[in-house]
Amino acid sequence: MRPMARYCAAGALLALASMTGIAYADGRDYTDGPVVNSAYIRTVDGHFDDYMHWLATSFKKQQEAAKAAGLILSYRVLVVEARNPQDPDVILVTEYKNWAALDHLGGKFDAVSAKVAGSVEAADKAEADRAKIRTVLGSRTMQEALLK
Repeated sequence: MRPMARYCAAGALLALASMTGIAYADGRDYTDGPVVNSAYIRTVDGHFDDYMHWLATSFKKQQEAAKAAGLILSYRVLVVEARNPQDPDVILVTEYKNWAALDHLGGKFDAVSAKVAGSVEAADKAEADRAKIRTVLGSRTMQEALLK
């Protein structure tokens, strides 16, 4: 191998090794991923299908509008085996880009709700009506750790 080729090969190897060091320069084996909120829902006995119908229509429209507006990355509906009366039977999962995406989210979602439901008042009334067919047991917000 010619001396110049050796220097180039050594330089390339050194550059590659230094890039690996940069990737782990923060000392963490992961990077911050998206933020996920899970809402735990228990449907009122006899109203599971009613709630699923609302999810497939109004909820889906609202979530799709929120995606189009860039407020959320994705959403999912999980049906859960409830083992006792205090367990959810539906979990609503919403994914956001990061924690900053949650800043002032209420006002941004009001605009989406008004667009989908016709007005914020109509969206509020629909929220109150849903209380007759489901109970929100709580929610949890977490961030995914993307392993390097």
